[in-house]
Amino acid sequence: MHTPEQAGSTAVDWRPKVISPEDRAVSPTADGLTEVLGDGGPVAELLAEHAALVLRGFGITPKTLERVMPLLLADRLAYVHGNSPRTKVGQNVYTSTEYPRELTISMHSEMSYAARWPARLLFFCQQAAGTGGATPVVDTSLWYRSLDPVVREAFADGLRYTQNLHGGRGFGKSWQETFETEDRDEVDRYLGSAGTDWEWKAGGGLRVTQVRPAVVEDPATGSTLWFNQADQWHPAALGDEAGAALLRTLPQTDLPQSVTFADGSPIPAEYVLQIRDRGLACAIDVDWRTGDLLLIDNVRVAHGRRPFTGSRRVLVAMSD
Repeated sequence: MHTPEQAGSTAVDWRPKVISPEDRAVSPTADGLTEVLGDGGPVAELLAEHAALVLRGFGITPKTLERVMPLLLADRLAYVHGNSPRTKVGQNVYTSTEYPRELTISMHSEMSYAARWPARLLFFCQQAAGTGGATPVVDTSLWYRSLDPVVREAFADGLRYTQNLHGGRGFGKSWQETFETEDRDEVDRYLGSAGTDWEWKAGGGLRVTQVRPAVVEDPATGSTLWFNQADQWHPAALGDEAGAALLRTLPQTDLPQSVTFADGSPIPAEYVLQIRDRGLACAIDVDWRTGDLLLIDNVRVAHGRRPFTGSRRVLVAMSD
């Protein structure tokens, strides 16, 4: 497996910025954190400089979270058109992805497959896992540089993502869950304004197709950033047996989600596995402590999840 040490110029030289009461000489409370955050201006400056902030030791609870969240997120977006299984637990506050605890969730920037994506993500650790359960984060410029030139070149023209959303029964998510509405006209308006191709299928399902870039440019530095979810949408990332079993059940065009190159040609499985493995290899783990907050720039930093044991509860909110 490719590691940061083997990557030479792609070795990890970035880490999230940890902010604690001791560092800032404030009380280890929500009031202390409010003092650090000010009117939200310092947050923008810190995030611009570091791309990810860990706020640790302030004793944040679900009750005090509501007091500090407006200083970290200017607004809170609904998880509309999101593909991960989540539960809504508050005003545009959700559980983190609800995949089985024994699985690793590979690195990704949230909703990078969509025409609209959140600029910031805020995670709150309500309960740390018994063991494991870290949230790995990776500099998306480093992730891009870690890939073989042949892979980077292959993705230069972008990707075609396809979602098949059922109408109430079937594999994956329903369109009602995905768009947080029962109103088909509302879905039509949303997709129409996003410049997306879609069709309502017999039986009440919905197929959504989008052509998206695989990379974006960091406007501040000019660096190329890896910004896509090709590995998560490709059956190869499920593993040989699971991917083959799913394809025996459904043709690729009918999978809950699938991805090809922009021209419709298939993406080689070995490219997908390289992308997945090198993103994880270059990542820095944020090992949760109960009460921690993690704020990330969703374009400059991708995130995932390590396997865990015991109970773990991490909430997430998003903003422009």
